[in-house]
Amino acid sequence: MSGPRRLSVPRRVTVVANEEGRPAEVDGTSIDAVRESWLVEDRWWTDRPLHRRYWEVVTTAGRDEVVFHDLVSGRWWRQR
Repeated sequence: MSGPRRLSVPRRVTVVANEEGRPAEVDGTSIDAVRESWLVEDRWWTDRPLHRRYWEVVTTAGRDEVVFHDLVSGRWWRQR
């Protein structure tokens, strides 16, 4: 018997962002609209703090995506 399955595990994604850091393209697909953006800062008291900027976007293909920029590593991830 295996343990619980993790839902919504982040996956690496290629994002092209504008000068302000707003995503303009996700995996080669242009962004049609940004629904919202939020900042998450957590575990600041540990040796592995969490500092991320999340973006909920709609691509020109009509997909609703949530991506985040890990502000510690500089990498981009897809949450869903």
